[in-house]
Amino acid sequence: MKTPQGITADLLALAGLNPGMTDRLALSGTEPVLPSSFRVDAAAQATIAAAGLVAAEIHRARTGAAQTVSVAMRHAAAEFRSEHHVRDTSVPPGEMWDPIAGIYRTADGGWVRLHTNFPHHRAGILDLLACDGTREAVAAALLTWQAEPFETAATAVGMCVAALRSFEQWDTHPHAAAVAPQPLTLERIADAPPLPLPPGADRPLAGLRVLELARVIAGPVAGRTLAAHGADVLHITGPGVPNLPRLLTDTGRGKRPAELDLRTPEAAATLRALASQADVFLQAYRPGAIAAHGFTPAALAAIRPGIVIATLSAYGETGPWGGKRGFDSLVQTATGFNHAEAAAGSTTPKPLPCQALDHASGYLLAFGTMAALLRRATEGGTWKVTVSLAGTGHWLRGLGRLPDGLATASPADDDIAGLMETHGPITAVRHAALLSATPAFWTHPAQPLGSAAAAW
Repeated sequence: MKTPQGITADLLALAGLNPGMTDRLALSGTEPVLPSSFRVDAAAQATIAAAGLVAAEIHRARTGAAQTVSVAMRHAAAEFRSEHHVRDTSVPPGEMWDPIAGIYRTADGGWVRLHTNFPHHRAGILDLLACDGTREAVAAALLTWQAEPFETAATAVGMCVAALRSFEQWDTHPHAAAVAPQPLTLERIADAPPLPLPPGADRPLAGLRVLELARVIAGPVAGRTLAAHGADVLHITGPGVPNLPRLLTDTGRGKRPAELDLRTPEAAATLRALASQADVFLQAYRPGAIAAHGFTPAALAAIRPGIVIATLSAYGETGPWGGKRGFDSLVQTATGFNHAEAAAGSTTPKPLPCQALDHASGYLLAFGTMAALLRRATEGGTWKVTVSLAGTGHWLRGLGRLPDGLATASPADDDIAGLMETHGPITAVRHAALLSATPAFWTHPAQPLGSAAAAW
C-alpha cells in the first residue's frame, strides 16, 4: 500500500502539479486512528496535505518565499469528523439527523438507507410509504417493499434512498462504469489569457474571491478550506432552502453568508454581476440545479473568462444516475462500503466512522480549485474542477484495506481537546494543515444565513 506521502504525490500529479512538492511536507502519525477497515485516516491526511501544499505553492508564487506544510494523522482524522466535535454553548444541543433517517430491512432480506434530514425529503418518503413518521411505522412499511424497487421508486419522485449493495454488485451496476476513475478532474473548458496571481500577500489566497453555492458537508468544507487560507468566500443560499444548523456552525467559519432567490430575474442578475468579478464559482447542488438558472459552465466562462468552476455531485454528472440526488451516507450504502465494513466485523450494515466521502471530496475540491488557480496564472484558460462522492469512494477503495482497522476505538472529545479552537460560544476543530509561514485560520465564526450583503 502507498504511504500517505505517496498518495499526496499522486494527487499533485493528477492535478498537473509537481509531485516533488512533497519534499516540503511533513506527515506524522500512524493508522488506524478511526475504526475502519478502509484507509480513512490516510485519505484524510493526504487530501488535507494536498490542499495545504498547493496553498503554500500559491503563496510562494506570489511572494517568492517557500514554506513547509505538516499534517498530523490524528488531527486530520478529527477534522474529518469536525461536525461531530463542534459545540455552540449559546444554543441547546440537538440531534444532528432526523429520527427516521437510517438503515432498514426490506421484504427480500435486503436493506435500504433513507436520508430524511430535510423536511421535504422526509415528507416525500412518508408519502411514498403511506405511513406515520415513526421508525416503527417506517420499518413496517418497508417490509412490504423489495430493496432495489423501493430505491427506484424513491428516485423517480426525487427522494433520497439507497439500496445496500456489495462491491461486486455495485461494480456490475449500470452506473458504476460512468463514475470517474480518478477522484478529481481538472479541465480547461475555454480560452482566456493568463490571470497572474497578484504579487505579495500575507495569506495564500488573500484578495481572491469565491462564490460558494453549497450546503451540508462536502461543498461547504471546500469553501471553508479556501477561507482558511484567506479567500473572500461569499456563501450564497436561497430563502427557505433547508440547511442543518450544526453543519452551518462547523462549515460556515470565515465566510460571509448572503441570500439570493435565483427564481427572480433581479437575483440572477446580481449573481451574474458577482460572478463577473469572482475567481471561483463553487457549486455543490444536484447536477443541473444551478445551471437551470443560467449558470452553466459555458455561461460562466462567458461572464468571467478565466474563472475556476468547482463542481461537486453525488454520483457524477453523466450516466444513468448523473442527476440523482445523494448524500455521503447513501453513496456509502449504494456503492458497497456499508456491506464491506460489515463483512470485516459486523452482523449488520456498517457505515464508515465518519462522512469520509464528504470530507475527502471537500478537500479534493479545494485542492483542485487551488491547483486550477495556480495553472491559470501561467497557462491561462477557464477551468472546471469536478469531484463526485462516488468517484471519491472509488479512490478510497483503491487505497487498500486495514485487516484489524475496526479493532481501534474512535478518539473521544477529551483525546482531541488540544486540536480545538474557540470563537465566543463556539468550539471547533482547527485546520489540520499547518503552514510554517502562513498559518491557516478563520477570521470569524459562522454567521447567520443571509446576514451579509450579496456584494464583494
